[in-house]
Amino acid sequence: MGAFNSSPDGTEAVRHYLVGLQERITSSIAAIDGGSFLSDPWEKAPGEPLQGSGMTKILEGGAVFERAGCGFSHVRGPKLPPSATQHRPELSGAPFEAMGVSLVFHPRNPYVPTVHMNVRMLAATGPDGAQVCWFGGGMDLTPFYGFEEDVVHFHQSCLQALQPFGDDKYPRFKTWCDDYFFLKHRNEPRGVGGIFFDDFSELGFERSSAMLRAVGDAFLDAYLPIVERRKHTVYGSREREFQLYRRGRYVEFNLVWDRGTHFGLQSGGRTESILLSMPPHATWSYQSVPEAGSAEDALYRQFLVRRDWV
Repeated sequence: MGAFNSSPDGTEAVRHYLVGLQERITSSIAAIDGGSFLSDPWEKAPGEPLQGSGMTKILEGGAVFERAGCGFSHVRGPKLPPSATQHRPELSGAPFEAMGVSLVFHPRNPYVPTVHMNVRMLAATGPDGAQVCWFGGGMDLTPFYGFEEDVVHFHQSCLQALQPFGDDKYPRFKTWCDDYFFLKHRNEPRGVGGIFFDDFSELGFERSSAMLRAVGDAFLDAYLPIVERRKHTVYGSREREFQLYRRGRYVEFNLVWDRGTHFGLQSGGRTESILLSMPPHATWSYQSVPEAGSAEDALYRQFLVRRDWV
């Protein structure tokens, strides 16, 4: 998929959208939780590998969300890191600009799923001096206790967001998500998937950026109804312990496999913001096997499998 030239106005429009998206999402989450986000603006100091700025917003210890992090960043660097050029070797070492919004929300109640969403744009200066850019992003759901209606709703929201951009987009990006959010070292999906796309430019700048906005705009409608349905479900120590155990898998994926984490760390990004996706608490236990026929067992048998949800 070839990248395309972008204009300064087009790049600025994407930035304006992303800043507004972060504000809309964090305001909605704060309203549900009753808590407030800490806003932490940051700027890279002169002489650091990256130049740029961003805003990290984080809510910790809330009534509904144990930790909810949502970051915006806009950075420039002299050399694309290996994680960004594995599909574009001709841009290896090229100067680049990257901007995006990334979030991970870790709910307190084990019956409310963890969720991740990211929308981003990268631009690089090729060997001929022309600037090329491409988009990436998506959203995915990671329940601890599975409910079919929740997963169907989430996937239906993703389908509706992508429908205006071609009938092929949802099935293609759904498969891409299933392939990407997979713990190869455990032969296990991270969750029930959603959509994922990367290195995307095939619709041209205007339509590709419109698709990015459609995905970002769909997030609240995809996730908040699930939160409202499950946030008051009664739970005990068994459910909490299973939640913490499954969070360990989330940590494993983000540190071992996630290209976004690798990109941030390899490019000299702001570590505290890059790792806002980490849960506040997680556990590991040796060869833990759920009781046959239990709700925990059902997660593995019915939900942590590749399925067509819509």
